[in-house]
Parts: sequence; structure tokens; C-alpha cells
Amino acid sequence: MKKSLFVLTSAMMLMTSGNVLAQQGMGGYTGPSVEKTNVADALNLGDDKAVVLEGKIVKNLGDEKYMFADDTGSVTVEIDNEDWRGVSVNENDTVEIKGETDKDLMNLEIDVDSVTKK
Repeated sequence: MKKSLFVLTSAMMLMTSGNVLAQQGMGGYTGPSVEKTNVADALNLGDDKAVVLEGKIVKNLGDEKYMFADDTGSVTVEIDNEDWRGVSVNENDTVEIKGETDKDLMNLEIDVDSVTKK
């Protein structure tokens, strides 16, 4: 019985110390990240390029597509319902969107991974 209690206690201590280390920020990627860009520059990128944009979602185009605009222009963005993650915005709210360019022969859209209200 004592041996079982010791094993159980030791296992719990290891799990707790792992959680503490994770909460302290131990490990993970610490190199450069994607810097903010603007719509005009994003429109000149190739396919599957990571982007971070700050501006406003000014119009719902239907089918999970929206018009996003900043001071340099506008672009269609696709935001899947689950990527809103509970954030609600209107055309007056400034947001940061993170995603990737989705370029075909005729146009470029941004496939959004996350939306953050500023």
C-alpha cells in the first residue's frame, strides 16, 4: 500500500511540475514571427504567405466571406465560423486578422485563422 501511494504521489508531482514549467513559458518557438502588413502589400504576395493585417471588416459578402479594409485598400477574407472564437465585431471595430494568402489565377483572398478585436 505504501509503495502504491508513493508511486501515485510521485506521478502527481511530475505532472504538476510539468504544468508549472509550461505555465512559466518553458519551451516553444522564440524566433521571428510574421510582422503586420497592409492590404496593398498583401495583394502582391504569392499563394500561401502568412499575413497579419489590422483594419476593419466592413461588409459581409455571404458564405463566410467578408470585405476587409485598411488605409491602403480592401481584400476579400474568408473566416470560417469556428475561427471567430466568440469574437463579435461590426464595421466600426478595428481588428487584427492572422491568416494566409489564397491566390488563384484571377484574384487573391485571405484565409483567416484568427480574429482579434483591438
